[in-house]
Parts: sequence; C-alpha cells; structure tokens
Amino acid sequence: MPVLDRIAAFADEITAWRQDLHAHPELLYEVHRTAGFVADKLRAFGCDEVATGIGRTGVVGVIRGRARGSNRAIGLRADMDALPIREVRDLPYRSTVEGRMHACGHDGHTAMLLGAARYLAETRDFDGTAVLIFQPAEEGGGGGEAMVRDGLMERFGIDTVYGMHNIPGLALGSFAIRPGPIMASTDRFTITIDGRGGHAALPHLAIDSVLVASHIIVALQSIVSRSVDPLEGAVVSVCAMEAGEAFNVLPHRVTMRGTMRALAKPVRAVMQERIGVLVTHVAAGFGATARVDYSGGYPVTENHPVETAFMADVAAGIVGEDRVDRDVAPMMAAEDFSYMLENRPGAYIFLGNGDSAGLHHPDYDFCDAAAPYGASLWARLVETGLPVRG
Repeated sequence: MPVLDRIAAFADEITAWRQDLHAHPELLYEVHRTAGFVADKLRAFGCDEVATGIGRTGVVGVIRGRARGSNRAIGLRADMDALPIREVRDLPYRSTVEGRMHACGHDGHTAMLLGAARYLAETRDFDGTAVLIFQPAEEGGGGGEAMVRDGLMERFGIDTVYGMHNIPGLALGSFAIRPGPIMASTDRFTITIDGRGGHAALPHLAIDSVLVASHIIVALQSIVSRSVDPLEGAVVSVCAMEAGEAFNVLPHRVTMRGTMRALAKPVRAVMQERIGVLVTHVAAGFGATARVDYSGGYPVTENHPVETAFMADVAAGIVGEDRVDRDVAPMMAAEDFSYMLENRPGAYIFLGNGDSAGLHHPDYDFCDAAAPYGASLWARLVETGLPVRG
C-alpha cells in the first residue's frame, strides 16, 4: 500500500508546519515554543488527551481507536530540539535565531508525527491506543531518559515503542532498519594531565604535559585496534585539547575532551577500563599524573527482533520490499531513543532524505518530500499493529 491518500492530500500543511519549526529552532529542554506549537496542533486535531511537561518539556498526545476491544497501546516518538549551529543556506524559512538551526531534521520528525496524529484522529481505524511522543533534548540532553523517568511508559500504558530518523544519502522513499544494535552507545570523557610547568628552553627541569598528552592520544588509538575484537564496532576520539597560552612556556596542565562509542555493552566496558589504565600509566611513565572523568552518555540503541520485522513489513507495504533495507549497517552515532527501547520492546528505522548535506552540517535541510512516507509509516504501524477485528 503506497503513501496514504489522506496524508498526501494535506502534505502541503505538513511542509508548512515543518518550515515554521525550522524557522524557530530551540535547544535541548528549552523547546517551549515548539512544545506549545505541538500541543496546540494535537488539541486542534481532537486528540483524546494532550499532556505537557513530560520529561520537563515533552508533549504526549493520546488517540483512542474507534473499536474498544483492546487495551494495547503503541508509542510513536519524534524529537523536537535543534542544534547550536549557524545556518548557511539562504532559505525562505531559514532560522530566525542566530547560531541555532535544525541541522538534524528534528523539525521534519515533529511535522511527520503531527501529520500522523491528524490522520489517526480523523480515521481512528484501529483497536487500541496510539501514543504520540514529542521529546525534547535528544541532542545530548537525554530527553528520552527524562521522559521514561517521568513515567511515560506506565502513565500511558505503552506496550511497544517506535522511533524514526531521516538519513541523508538514503534514497527518497526508502527505509533502512536492522535487528539488534543500530546505533552506538556514547560516553564523553575529560582527561586532565598534571605535569610540571617550566621554561620551554629548559625542558629537563619541567615535566612536559603537552608531550604526555601527545603520547596518551596515540596510546588511546590502540584500544580499538588491539583491545577490541576486530568484528566489533568501536570508536575512541580525542576532539579538544587545552594547553597553555605562551609560545615559550611549558604548561603545568593539559585538559583533553573526547568521545568513545560502542555497539555492545561488553565492548563499552572494556573501552572505559582501558582508557583509565592507559591514561594513568602513560602519564606516570613521564612523571606526570592524570585522571579521567566520564559524563553521562547514551546506551546502545538496540532494536528488538519481532518489532523490527514488523516495522520493516509495514514499511515494505508503503514503499515496496525493494526499498526497505532490512540489514542496514549500524551507525556509530548515538540516539537517546535507546532509553525507550531499554524499557519497552520496539524498533528504530531510518528514512531516506535523498541527496542532502549530512546531519549536523550547516548546509543541511530536511527534505519535505520525505514527510508523507514517514507520516504514512507512523499511521500504518498503528492500524496494522492494532487491527480492528471484523
């Protein structure tokens, strides 16, 4: 079954919603305008319940099917927040907030779920409950975890939960999914190295913390190549370093920041242990001291097999089996939908955004032509997963 006719009929409105959201990007939990926009639309569509303030600024819409035989509920999730990136494209709907833009397509994700909400509220051709989840703070703020901790699953009786993300480079009108890990865990680390400062012309009287940092950076690359099974996915990257201010002074302290990513919990544990050992002992070998501090990261986004097959089947019913990749390679980017999948069975799918700039790029824009495919998938997941029995 192709894109739903009713959704195609108001695709221009979905585009208008998306472009309005694009012009007014908001960060992390400070998505007050966006959440208000979503809540107003859900009420106008006639949702049975619209709850705000879930996970601080999340919004949940509830739509009950016309049949009343089932108590099952399917959750559908979209993220709402933007990124602290300056937009470079001169679009008619370009960001009105300097230094912020929807560079990951969350404006499109929100608009697609709103489109599905409108359709489901009109038709109600299902037996059970559709729970529409609009989440803040996906971009590093852990909004998915915040909504789960706020009782999302229990309060709305969610049995299964599904997520979707656009992917540049994947053909328009295509989907990609896989059972098991589809996106990586992520952990941020800060390494602090203390040596002994001194004159750059007298290095023998100092302990060169910059030299120590250089050796640590090289040593950390041995973790993936020598401590992790070559068939496992893993990344360790040092991305920032702060060291000194003068051309002729060896600084006492160097601070480095980076990320580690994995596709399996045991690998994540090995990497964290090895970083600690290498940092401490490499520094000690030069007479310096060092420590590693970790900040909270997202767990592996791991699709459940039954729900993955179901989501792929529904996608194939919309675009055809040849346009659904059921065994896509996992990505080393991370996603806090992982917290929802840790609490309920479900799946996460990629939607083709066509030939666009990459995610988190200042030239990126969500492809509005992709929206009817995503909205139709959301609607069909509910209608297929909660069928009306004759």
